Amino acid sequence: QVQLVESGGGLVQAGGSLRLSCAVSGRTFSSYDMGWFRQAPGKEREFVAAMWRSGSITTYADSVKGRFTISRDNAKNTVYLQMNSLKPEDTAVYYCASRGATQQYDYWGQGTQVTVSS
Repeated sequence: QVQLVESGGGLVQAGGSLRLSCAVSGRTFSSYDMGWFRQAPGKEREFVAAMWRSGSITTYADSVKGRFTISRDNAKNTVYLQMNSLKPEDTAVYYCASRGATQQYDYWGQGTQVTVSS
């Protein structure tokens, strides 16, 4: 059974930092691309960042470029999202997901809340 478990969310003031973690079990972590998404209240879920299985390619939403960094530790089956210079508009539930051979994100975590106060 594949499981993705996010952690590291919380309440932080604008300008602060948080690091989210997503631990994956039940599949060969190093064989899958990983992504982070977020959903703010009343809005659709949006892409935040992704890292290819090799770790050599990363992509970011324009809204987070230069502030967020995605990384992965294949030995720990974990993907991270370092979030710096946080803004109130970054407030959302953050989800990690894995992408398999279908090129679709097919497994998702339960989400972790990030709240940025002004």
